[in-house]
Amino acid sequence: MSLFGDGLDAAVQKAFTRPAPKSAPAQMRYLVKQLKGTKPVAQMLRISQRTVERYVKDQIKKPRPALAVRLEHEVKRRWQPQIRAKARQRAATTGGIVVDTRARIGYTAPVGSTDEDRIRHLTVALPPQYAARLFEAQEHGATEQRLRQIAAEGLKEVYFQDGGRRAGQLEHVRFTDIEHLEFDL
Repeated sequence: MSLFGDGLDAAVQKAFTRPAPKSAPAQMRYLVKQLKGTKPVAQMLRISQRTVERYVKDQIKKPRPALAVRLEHEVKRRWQPQIRAKARQRAATTGGIVVDTRARIGYTAPVGSTDEDRIRHLTVALPPQYAARLFEAQEHGATEQRLRQIAAEGLKEVYFQDGGRRAGQLEHVRFTDIEHLEFDL
């Protein structure tokens, strides 16, 4: 699981207008409907087709813990795609994204400045272009490191440089040892 990817997904899920199915049989029925059959669902979840059919008919109600996690993940990934797309579009064009983090943050700057990394708790509203870059990179399968780099660039511009009003010679921001990370649209 990816800290940044999961955080972005959680932020988008806050925009959902209806809750996703909670029970395993309801989740299984939803996936069968989405994937148009029990066989693709069975292959995706790495279980037998007969097991999927038994969940759909309410013959099995409680999945093993590993299956429950996979099932919930797959349902949330597919739940309300139009609402998800609108929330991403709104964040990427007008709203931006808020990053709340507690992490070790430092920077590279000219000699003589205090650039030592330290634990900081920041809540920063990043402009829409950073939200667009984060969502685009996530959509194209970017690594955790790439998502972290985009967020660090946003923190550099908004928090450290205050939109170009200060710290103009700041070169690079280090964003490591993340204790807490949450996104909000």
